Amino acid sequence: MRTALKPAAFVASLAPAAYGTWAAFHNQIGRDPARALERMTGDWAIEFLCLTLAVTPLRRLSSWHWPVKLRRMLGLFSFFYGTIHFMTYLAFDRFSWIDFPNGLLSGPAAVDFIRSTVVDIVARPFLAIGFAGFLVMAPLAVTSTPGMIRRLGGRRWQRLHRLVYFVAVAGLLHHWWPLADRFRLDTYGGLVGASLVFRLYWSRLRSTPASPVGMGRL
Repeated sequence: MRTALKPAAFVASLAPAAYGTWAAFHNQIGRDPARALERMTGDWAIEFLCLTLAVTPLRRLSSWHWPVKLRRMLGLFSFFYGTIHFMTYLAFDRFSWIDFPNGLLSGPAAVDFIRSTVVDIVARPFLAIGFAGFLVMAPLAVTSTPGMIRRLGGRRWQRLHRLVYFVAVAGLLHHWWPLADRFRLDTYGGLVGASLVFRLYWSRLRSTPASPVGMGRL
């Protein structure tokens, strides 16, 4: 069973992407597929981030050790879906606003594309906070491997990966701000808040140090 745990979790983590692809090709995601894909991939990124943050409390409260084996995978899938979310925005929001008669790789077109994207992100606060969270998430994903932990050193790695809570808060604000979807904010926010409170409680009131929280070995 232990040997099948990671492959099974990997396949299950790919299920949302498989469903989204199938639904898009079969016109099963509403009248505006682009917006639906943006929303779904953003949801999946936050959900996998919440699962990643929940591993340490679950292990502490239950004494189960098998969730630890899935932490890095869950964190990387959060980044994976966050990347698709951002690419969906670029493909359907920015490409639709700019005409590229000579192709995107031409110098002026590429400059116009970058300029318009930066202006759009800066002009809309929910995009700016979401993009900031995505930028911070990238180095956390890159440094999730055991090799990077050794190169950075345990303490520096732990300090870096505490930024995962900034990523989580930025993701919540990005998700909620334009939609005023309080149920989702309360659900995701409650999970993130509970994980943070548990970490603070455990690190301050227990003699044993809390497990580092991050995209890799949370």
